[in-house]
Amino acid sequence: MQEGGAIDLKMRVIRWSVKLKVNPRIVRIYPMRRKWGSCSSAGVVTLAMDLADREPEFRDFVIAHELLHLRYPHHNQLFKAVITAHIPNWRKLDLSR
Repeated sequence: MQEGGAIDLKMRVIRWSVKLKVNPRIVRIYPMRRKWGSCSSAGVVTLAMDLADREPEFRDFVIAHELLHLRYPHHNQLFKAVITAHIPNWRKLDLSR
């Protein structure tokens, strides 16, 4: 991933943060082998560096998914309803590493 990839990911995080009305404390782009992203209870969102190499629709799904954990920590019905409202085809995009 080039520097432009990290910038693109952070810009997408800003757009999705506004749309979802959440405010991550820190956004990190970091090498991750086992998952595409994570969100800590302290408000730290970490995205896999190579996420920038994936298609835009998948990037948006991962970013929205992690940002929603700032509001809904678990994958409960409310979490799934909100992600479905924003990314209706998220189940097709949900590719675990």
